[in-house]
Amino acid sequence: MKKALVFLTIILYLIPVSRAQDPHFSQFFASPLTLNPAFTGLFSGDFRIAGNYRSQWRSIATPYITGTISADFNILKNVISYTDIWGVGVMALYDKTGGGALVSNYIAISTAYHKGLDPEGNHTLAIGLQGAWMQKRVDQSKLIFENQIDNNGYNPGLPSSETLTNPKISYFDPNVGILYNGLVGEASNIYLGASYYHITQPTETFMSQNNNRLSYRYTIHGGGSFPVHGINRIHASALYMKQSTASETSFGAAYGFNLSGVPDDNPTMFYLGGWYRLKDAINPYVGLEIGGFNVGVSYDLNVSSLKPASNYRGGMEISVIYIHRSNQNSKYKTLCPKF
Repeated sequence: MKKALVFLTIILYLIPVSRAQDPHFSQFFASPLTLNPAFTGLFSGDFRIAGNYRSQWRSIATPYITGTISADFNILKNVISYTDIWGVGVMALYDKTGGGALVSNYIAISTAYHKGLDPEGNHTLAIGLQGAWMQKRVDQSKLIFENQIDNNGYNPGLPSSETLTNPKISYFDPNVGILYNGLVGEASNIYLGASYYHITQPTETFMSQNNNRLSYRYTIHGGGSFPVHGINRIHASALYMKQSTASETSFGAAYGFNLSGVPDDNPTMFYLGGWYRLKDAINPYVGLEIGGFNVGVSYDLNVSSLKPASNYRGGMEISVIYIHRSNQNSKYKTLCPKF
C-alpha cells in the first residue's frame, strides 16, 4: 500500500500535463517570505530569522518533508522617510517527497518597500518583489514503474524500461506581492495582502516534452490582533490560495496569555488556538513567545476523504521565529502582523 501511494504521487509529478501544488505550511502566518514577499522587513526589530519544518502523511507512506529558513532586515533607516520601511531578505526551501524520489530546493532573495500613509507611519502600503532559483531532482532508483510489477507484486530486479530525459531541472522564478498594514486605535492592528507566484510560469518537466509550464499561484490573506482584558491578545488570520485546479481556504485564531502579568512592549506570551483548512484538516496550535523567540507547534488532524487511510493523522509542523530588538531601535514600533 505504501509503495503504491508513493508511486502514484511521483507519477502525478512526472506526467507533463499534471499540475501540483507548491509546498506550503499550515502555519502560513509563521513563514512570511513563502506567503508574500511584501512581508519582507515588516517586523518590530533589527532583524528577523525564521525557520519552518513540516512532516506530512507519515501514517500512510514515507512522509513528505518540507523545511525553510529565512532572514530579513531593514536598510537605509537613516536615509528614507521616518514613516517608511525598506526590507531585504533571503530564504531557502527544501522539499522531499516519495522518500527522496523527488527533491526540490530553492533559494530566493526578496525586497519590499513599505510606504507610510500617515505622518506617524501607523498605516503602510508595501510592494514586494522576490526572485527565486529553483532546482528539482528525480532519483529514478526510488520510483516504481509498471514494468517492475509482476504476478507477485513489485519486483525491483525487473528493468523499468523507462528513461527520464531530464532527471534534474532548474529555472528562475519571479514573484510579487502587495500588503497593507494598519494600526487601529492604540493597540489593535489589521493587515490585508495578496501575492502572485510563478509570474513567468516557467517550463517544468522531466520528460522529453517541454510543454509543461508551472501554474501560477495567487494568494489573498489577511488578519489582525486586538487586546483582551488589557494584557492578553487574540490573533486571527485567514488565507485563500489557488494554483491551477487546487485551492485552499484556511482560517483560525490563537488566544495569547500574557505570562508577564503586566503590559509590556516585549511580554512573555503563551498562545493556544487552532486553524481550519476547509474540507481538509483541523490544525490545533500551541505557541510560546519569550525573549524575542516565537515557537509554534501544530498538527494536522485530517478530516478529508483520506481519513480512513490516515486515521485522522496528517502532519506535524514546527515554526521558530527570532526577532532581535535593540534599545536604539525606536523607529519601528508600529504593531506588526504576527499571525
